[in-house]
This record gives sequence, structure tokens and C-alpha cells, in this order.
Amino acid sequence: MSAPRAFILGHPVAHSRSPMLHGYWLEHYGIDGSYEHVDVAPEALAAFFAGYRDVGWAGGNVTVPHKLAVMPHLDRIDDAASQLGAVNTLWWEDGTLVGGNTDWIGFIGNLDELAPGWDGGAKRAVLLGAGGATRAAIYGLLKRGMSVALCNRTVSKADELARHFGQGVTAHGFDALPDLMAQASLLANTTSLGMVKQPPLEIDLSPLPADAVVNDVVYTPLETGLLRAARARDLRAVDGLGMLLHQAVEGFRHWFGRTPEVTSGLRKLLVDDIRARTPAA
Repeated sequence: MSAPRAFILGHPVAHSRSPMLHGYWLEHYGIDGSYEHVDVAPEALAAFFAGYRDVGWAGGNVTVPHKLAVMPHLDRIDDAASQLGAVNTLWWEDGTLVGGNTDWIGFIGNLDELAPGWDGGAKRAVLLGAGGATRAAIYGLLKRGMSVALCNRTVSKADELARHFGQGVTAHGFDALPDLMAQASLLANTTSLGMVKQPPLEIDLSPLPADAVVNDVVYTPLETGLLRAARARDLRAVDGLGMLLHQAVEGFRHWFGRTPEVTSGLRKLLVDDIRARTPAA
């Protein structure tokens, strides 16, 4: 039997850190397998899937611009991918090609690792944003029994998400943020604000309770302005790198038959790479 091969599918895709991440696990566990960049332009996607079985892929990850476009080529889509409207992981189940979304696992796993007990207490979360990362966060938070308040500058986008997910999710403008934060056990930024080459995210964290957790899905830079502000208030602050690490666990398990651990060694590998590529971090 040939060694299992997995991939990161996108266009462009050379910048992806996923091969570094999965390569670390393959070496760490002594697994004979590979994880490769696969750059496929949108017009070539159908041809890629036409030859998918012949190539013998064990599965892979999917990134922009294909997270929605891959769906017609799959045999089944799991509940998370259906709810989130995007596929980020492919694997086989009894000869069936399945598309799933593990971003919500990454979001929750990151919080579990770096802020144990974050989902106790008030169980109220405030999310900034209304994009793909927001969807993943909502899905995971609802599974943990949290109520979710969405704050977005365009309230109609937040309202659309609230209606999509239903009970437990409400939509608000940024003017409601102080009152919402006063009742929050978790504040999470799921926008690109604060990322390198993006505008900063400037909010006053003073309404947050002293035991609240602040999370930023941004990880370039590793310490955003939001996280610095949280630490200045002695709040628990969780960066976004762990979301990338934890979302990868399920895919690796499907492709290579081993559930990998997110370790300090893996984190250091990616931290060093991020700092080398983004000196401001």
C-alpha cells in the first residue's frame, strides 16, 4: 500500500503554513506520508476532481477561493460545513468523499487549551464581525451552550447570521458594545481588524468583567492591539494561532490514522515562522 498523501488546495496557496504544520506531525509520529501544496485555478477545479480518485489522495484541506466551489464535487457535506456555508477539510468514509468544516473545532480547541474553564460562569459571548470566522465561532459556541451577541458595523449582516443560526444569537451595532460587554464572559474578534496591513481594532475594554476572556482570531501579528489591551487589564488573552493548529487535528486523524497533539514544539515552529515573515509581530 502506498503512503497516504494529503494536500492544501487553493489559488494561490504557496503562502499556506499547513504543510509546515502537518509535516511536523508526520515527522513527530514517524508516519510515512506527505502533505502538499496543490495550486488549482477556479477554472481547473472540475478537472482536479475528475481525476481525484485516480491520484489516490487520502484527503486534504481547502482554502480560498474553493471553500464553496468544492461542494458540488463531493458525495456528502457534514452538518458543520452545511451550517457554515464552507468546506475546509476533505476525507473518505467507506468510499464516500466527505466535505467538512473544522474551523469551529479550532476556535473552541484554542480556547480550551489557553483559557481552561472559559465556558463556565455567565455563558455569554460577544463576537465582533459577521464573516466566515464568525460563523465558525457561533457554531462552536452554541454547541457549548453559550448565548451569542454579534456586533458588526453593518448590522444587517449580523442580523442575517442571527436569523441563520436562530435561537441564542442576537445582532447589534457597535453602539451596543459597552452594554453587551458588561454581561460577557467572552469577547472575541472574528474580523481582520488588527491584522498586519489592516486598520486597527480600537475598542474600550473597561466594561468587561474582571474574569472575562478576550480572544482574537488574528495571528499576524501574534499580539494584536486588542490582546495588549486585554493583558493591560489583567484579563485572560487568547491569540488566534491556536485556531489554526486545532482545526488541523481532525483532518490529520482522517488521513493518517493518528490523532495528533497540539504541543509547545509545534506552536514554537509556527511562532518562529510568523515572526520571521512578519517582523512587526
